[in-house]
Amino acid sequence: MIVEERIYTLHPGKVPEYMRLYEAEGFAIQGPILGNLVGWYQVDFGPQNQIVHMWGYESYAERDRRRAALGSSEVWHAFLGKIRPLILRQENKTLLPAPWSPGSK
Repeated sequence: MIVEERIYTLHPGKVPEYMRLYEAEGFAIQGPILGNLVGWYQVDFGPQNQIVHMWGYESYAERDRRRAALGSSEVWHAFLGKIRPLILRQENKTLLPAPWSPGSK
């Protein structure tokens, strides 16, 4: 399994608004398309104004297929129009498990 970690740094003070919008609308759109939500977090201490979410995929091919489906969703694009103004920076990483880590097989 691979895990995609997505870190969004929001404009100061915008975390509550982003979280409210995502809970009310975003997850209902994104969750069924991307599938395996590993976790969705708000940074408590460390870099401020960040949210982090991680999605698990069996392969890069599955990730590419699911991300393409999300990218072609008109409903998702309409939702992006609501949250993009809140986002200052985005970072994406794919994480590969160590051989002894759960999910490595």
